[in-house]
Amino acid sequence: QVQLVESGGGLVQPGGSLKLSCTGSGFTFSRYVMSWYRQAPGKERELVAIIPTSGTGMRYEDSVKGRFTISRDNAKNTMFLQMNSLNVEDTAVYYCKGVSIVTNQAIWGQGTQVTVSS
Repeated sequence: QVQLVESGGGLVQPGGSLKLSCTGSGFTFSRYVMSWYRQAPGKERELVAIIPTSGTGMRYEDSVKGRFTISRDNAKNTMFLQMNSLNVEDTAVYYCKGVSIVTNQAIWGQGTQVTVSS
């Protein structure tokens, strides 16, 4: 079964940190460009960060630059998002997405809630 499963979300105070994980199964993870998206209540889903298959050349949405770090471990079929200095505007459901570099097939995870609140 082809799937992505996110984990690591939760409730954190402003200024705190969380690390999200996204684990893939049923497909060749190393051949997928991986990314994190988020969707806040009442807003459209937006791209947060993207990491190519090689694990280099990452790109970030402006508001998270310097605070979030995307990484991947192809041997473990897992991608990560380290989030530091969180603020209330980071509250959203975070989704991981994979796109095949061979077929352009897209796979989405089910999402994990991140809530930043005091």
